[in-house]
Amino acid sequence: MRLFLIRHGETVDNVAQVYAGVRDSALTNHGTLQADRLGRYFAKQGVKFTDIYSSDLQRAARTAGKILEHQASKDTATTSVNVQQLPLLREQDFGYFEGKSFKARQRGSAKSGKEAYRDAHIHKAGFQDVESKESMALRMNEFLDNHLIPILKSQKLAKAPTVSIVSHGIVLGSLWRCLLSRFPPGSVKLGPSLTIVGGGYVSLEHLGGWSNTGYLDLDIKGSTLSNAVDIVDAVSEATVDSEVVPPTSDMVLLGWTMTIKSVNGKEHLKDLKRTGGGVGSSKYDEGQKKIESFFSAKKRKIG
Repeated sequence: MRLFLIRHGETVDNVAQVYAGVRDSALTNHGTLQADRLGRYFAKQGVKFTDIYSSDLQRAARTAGKILEHQASKDTATTSVNVQQLPLLREQDFGYFEGKSFKARQRGSAKSGKEAYRDAHIHKAGFQDVESKESMALRMNEFLDNHLIPILKSQKLAKAPTVSIVSHGIVLGSLWRCLLSRFPPGSVKLGPSLTIVGGGYVSLEHLGGWSNTGYLDLDIKGSTLSNAVDIVDAVSEATVDSEVVPPTSDMVLLGWTMTIKSVNGKEHLKDLKRTGGGVGSSKYDEGQKKIESFFSAKKRKIG
């Protein structure tokens, strides 16, 4: 299986620097260009997705839609593929912080800005705390058990599946760590094209963040799944994380290997510049695209 974990394009709330977890923030014009570039890049590289999943929030769903759009333009057989939008893949719920500005750490304080703000408002009526890491891990393990692992189980060597999961920066980190916990010791490695900055040890659990439309490219190979494996023996100390809820024992990937081919891949964004005058940072308007297409068509006819 070839697996891509992809973050959505830039949103209005990204630009405004406000917390947007379950809040349905729209893509900006620049974010739409990023998603379009990503779709074109995959199509040009000959990457053909057999399964496309996304969060049901519009910023992820529309990014995934661009991937499918460009694949369909290159491959007529893509008609059987669609974007499966799942609430499970939503971003961490920021609760009371949703829609509020990022909080900077106060000078001399041991607490982060968000922690200090939380402490000051926790007793107010209607306060809702941020979704816990454990809650996110439960969601991600549910996604793995009910969606991704079944694809691996049915994998045929003659035609290995290629899967994309378009979601959000924080929850993608949780998904990655939950997936990592399914592999036995020594079965996950960095690809030859990846280099470790400064050399030495690299934490597989924390490979780094996702830029807008950045992707983690994974190559998963194997044959069978074990139905009787001790979870303590199957998960190495290197892959145990306090925020990862251990998977059920029949879902551990014994005999499988995973190679990390690219971390935060952004080749598709090379030379992409933001449109000036605030246009690039504005909310993308589908109607504007139609108007521009109409006038472009008129100009071609006149010329």
